[in-house]
Amino acid sequence: MNEIKYKPIGIVHSSFKEPIGVPIQSVISKNTEGTVEVFKEYSKGLEGIERFSYIILLCHLHFCRKYSLRVTPYMDREMRGVFATRAPCRPNSIGISIVHLVRVKKNIIYVKDIDIVDGTPLLDIKPYVPQFDIRKTDKIGWLKENIHKLPKAKDDGRFIK
Repeated sequence: MNEIKYKPIGIVHSSFKEPIGVPIQSVISKNTEGTVEVFKEYSKGLEGIERFSYIILLCHLHFCRKYSLRVTPYMDREMRGVFATRAPCRPNSIGISIVHLVRVKKNIIYVKDIDIVDGTPLLDIKPYVPQFDIRKTDKIGWLKENIHKLPKAKDDGRFIK
């Protein structure tokens, strides 16, 4: 398999016009509102989504132009393998975000807790189901010593340079 191509199904709209200053996870982007515009040809796929409190957005992180296999992640000072981090710029710059679904009007999904830059191409939407998506764990790697920094963590732009 040489290449995989995805076609956006929509676009994300938010108040964040560039990556710098965006909360690094949606859980710390409390009440930040945005919309998810699903292109009309995919709007029938939204049927029933309004019955979920949260949705998972999969996006193409279009500001990433290059990547490194070793990065110094947000909230840390040591180099790590990119796959042991949530750094945005990676071999396939796919972002994942869990957002609070407020309402749906035609092909527009109104959301809160958004941590995505305005204009980001949307690849897919999945319902968030805690019985499927939450796992108890006792290992969170290097984050164990750094997780207390999460409430203040914002994108500083270093990965998109």
